[in-house]
Amino acid sequence: MSLSQSAVIRMIATGLAIPFIGFGINAIFNPDRALAIFELPSPPADRVLVDSLMAVYGIRNIFIGFAVYAASFLGTSRSLGWTLIGASAVAFGDGAICWTHGHGQWGHWQYAPMFTLLGSVILGVFDGPWAFLMGKK
Repeated sequence: MSLSQSAVIRMIATGLAIPFIGFGINAIFNPDRALAIFELPSPPADRVLVDSLMAVYGIRNIFIGFAVYAASFLGTSRSLGWTLIGASAVAFGDGAICWTHGHGQWGHWQYAPMFTLLGSVILGVFDGPWAFLMGKK
């Protein structure tokens, strides 16, 4: 059996939806705590704006979590793999934004490669030469 067909790998990938949903719920209901993840101060003058933007961020994360679940339970291995790689791009992007503020990037960059790696495994990148491009597993 090829690595991309492993049930354990697929379960791990599916489990990665949980942190996205958790971060999303946290951002909606506890925006100050979510800002702490980015290591950004909570500006008291723009409280309503910050809380609204954190809710938007939270909804985005919940969507990503549900997209991973949908791709895992209803889609193909290819859709799950590319969804995970897309989720890693979000984490890399969040880290890049934190980096422009001088700190907080490693809170995002530490797990983004894991999503890329698992997505690549599920796509079949490690199954053989060009298997993931040819759709062969």
